[in-house]
Amino acid sequence: MPQSAEKVLDHAPLFRESEYRQMLAAKRLNFECPHPDQVVTDQREFTKTWEYREKNLAREALVVNPAKACQPLGAVFAAAGFERTMSFVHGSQGCVAYYRSHLSRHFKEPASAVSSSMTEDAAVFGGLKNMVDGLANTYQLYDPKMIAVSTTCMAEVIGDDLHSFIENAKDEGSVPRDFDVPFAHTPAFVGSHVDGYDVTVKGILEHFWKGEERTEAEGIINIIPGFDGFCVGNNRELKRLLDLIGVSYTFIQDASDQFDTPSDGEYRMYDGGTKIEDVRKALNAEATLSLQHYNTRKTLEYCEGVGQATASFHYPLGVQATDDFLMEVSAICRKQIPEAIRLERGRLVDAMADSQSWLHGKKYAIYGDPDFVYGMARFIMETGGEPTHCLATNGTSVWETELKELLASSPFGKDAQVWAGKDLWAMRSLLFTEPVDLLIGNSYGKYLERDTGTPLIRLTFPIFDRHHHHRFALMGYQGGLRVLTTILDKIFDKLDRETSETGETDYSYDLTR
Repeated sequence: MPQSAEKVLDHAPLFRESEYRQMLAAKRLNFECPHPDQVVTDQREFTKTWEYREKNLAREALVVNPAKACQPLGAVFAAAGFERTMSFVHGSQGCVAYYRSHLSRHFKEPASAVSSSMTEDAAVFGGLKNMVDGLANTYQLYDPKMIAVSTTCMAEVIGDDLHSFIENAKDEGSVPRDFDVPFAHTPAFVGSHVDGYDVTVKGILEHFWKGEERTEAEGIINIIPGFDGFCVGNNRELKRLLDLIGVSYTFIQDASDQFDTPSDGEYRMYDGGTKIEDVRKALNAEATLSLQHYNTRKTLEYCEGVGQATASFHYPLGVQATDDFLMEVSAICRKQIPEAIRLERGRLVDAMADSQSWLHGKKYAIYGDPDFVYGMARFIMETGGEPTHCLATNGTSVWETELKELLASSPFGKDAQVWAGKDLWAMRSLLFTEPVDLLIGNSYGKYLERDTGTPLIRLTFPIFDRHHHHRFALMGYQGGLRVLTTILDKIFDKLDRETSETGETDYSYDLTR
């Protein structure tokens, strides 16, 4: 075999060696019962047609490659944004391994979470004993300041009651009576990761605020970022802008440091996060602002219920969206936006104007979470691009209506189509029948890129096959400049590939564009 201690090959070249090619060919012939090549080719070509598209989009009982994850993943991410908080998932070990690996593969950082390790007996008799033992182990082994409990399918199907289980565990001494153990029911078989994020943040706020007297602190605001794979760059950029304005604020659920720990010889199981004491005080804020509306609907409803003013945005990316966010902050906090930020805005507008000839009229397909798709479509239209296909598997009919209103407000959105509840197999049909210039989404779009030839730009969670994108902001004017540059790089890379043959496709001196 080609692999040896002296010649260690990565998996990519390893499986192209002749021994592996022969082995894989034999496996296919003997065990996969393959159809004749012509039958496969004919079927593949059929799936590129309008006829197949109509059948594909009519699917109701089957989902193929949805652009979403399940609720507990959002809960684990939410817990990571609070001071010394361990996420405790009431369910099986395998489920929690998925949430941890999903986050760690994206952020390239350890993602801590524990499980109550439910197995067959717990599925029959209930998971109370698992909760009692699990909370005791978590408290003793990992020294958290808070344990945030969520659930998986198994616990929800059998109807385990988290509140009573946690109270029983405290009665048995698993954790001290006054130790903070907020919880949220996060059934993985409904909703998506944004719903799990929402109910977990709401559960934590409710844990600290319920029954407490509120004394409004004028001009102080809470910021909830929402589930965001770019939280490292985005949170820091937004805090920089808020500090420039001179705002008094609390960033609720700030995972920027937890998923960007330094390599300095010290392992940090916990790092950063919103301080528990600040969560308590956040009850008194004049207003709570959410950066992603569909990530925080229940949380904002709860904040309204305790007497706070609320406002929500759809991923403040680009010129107008950042304007709206900063103007809202300015109005609530009665602070003027400084000249330094005004200049940043002007520089983004200038960059967009400089590149207008390359951006105008480009067609895009965008997929991801509802707020991301909304924010990205809005920015694309600012550049003169056309967001032809806008798809969110976890998008609702309300989101669809709202996005259609946005698209109708611009001539660049008049031919756009909005696809709520559809998956990436549906996107494949859309790309074959109504091709676009660029595809914006996450790493799973690379198979669409290979299949349809549509260049992919990775700008949302999860990004597994590229490194460190999450360390740079997408939100704000500086974030908009990065997105603009990323799109332009993809356009120019494609142009370079298409004009690489001297005298055939390359007729001009085009180093200057």
